[in-house]
Amino acid sequence: MATDFTEETAADAVIESFAPDTDPRLREILTSLVRHLHGFAREVELTIPEWEKAIDFLTRVGHKCDDERQEFILLSDVLGLSMLTETISNRKFGVATESTVLGPFHVVESPVRDLGDNVDLVGTGTPCVVTGRVVSVDGTPLPGATIDVWQANDQGFYDVQQPEVQPRTNGRGLFTADEDGRFWFRTIVPSFYPIPTDGPVGELLNATGRHAFRPAHIHFIVEAPSHRPLTTHIFVAGSQYIESDTVFAVKKSLVVDFKEVTDETKAEQWHMTKLPFRHADFEIIMQPGS
Repeated sequence: MATDFTEETAADAVIESFAPDTDPRLREILTSLVRHLHGFAREVELTIPEWEKAIDFLTRVGHKCDDERQEFILLSDVLGLSMLTETISNRKFGVATESTVLGPFHVVESPVRDLGDNVDLVGTGTPCVVTGRVVSVDGTPLPGATIDVWQANDQGFYDVQQPEVQPRTNGRGLFTADEDGRFWFRTIVPSFYPIPTDGPVGELLNATGRHAFRPAHIHFIVEAPSHRPLTTHIFVAGSQYIESDTVFAVKKSLVVDFKEVTDETKAEQWHMTKLPFRHADFEIIMQPGS
């Protein structure tokens, strides 16, 4: 180990301190992290007050986390790290549906619901039906696939953000695809919304002149036997901020038309009591794998 800790020897000194029996993958990650982190500090000539401010910022990020809010995920999101990691980990092959970020609000277990149930428990907003099918890359239906959905309301808030206004599990549901891989549920068209800005991440956005908004979307986690789990969204075509999502999660293949329906036959088929309503259809194509 180096006995003279200098700018040039610092990274090597830290890396050489790792025990020989350190897990190989952990060693690989930490070695790269240390080299990049030390290189960053040298490149910007990091000062002690700046280092202290960074430590304070990260400490406050941690203090802002609780059982219903994950400020570190939010920080990762606005820095593009979440989407980069998601993209690396779920590289798209062929026609498979693209993945996006989990987001900070998947913090409540979705209730099991029957196909066709309404996940909107409040009754405000534009009524909507979401239909779809879960298939493998070769088009084979995947019966029994589970579809976990959650979304904001028409005012742009999740249930956990408004415990006095929204019933817990509003906008959430866990569905099971039928024998043809099909699923459907009723809901309302979600609104675009700002991510929480009352914490350190909001300060960062303000300091860099960025807005905090996400376009309207519905989250999905889809699982099927012998296929890779998929975390994705559908984005409402034409929503504000579709071109400037603050967490960089929009992919063109996931932008879906929420078409207006005025057909009474369709309304009866989908148990919709009011016309007009909106309809979004989304085929989910899963990649084989563990």
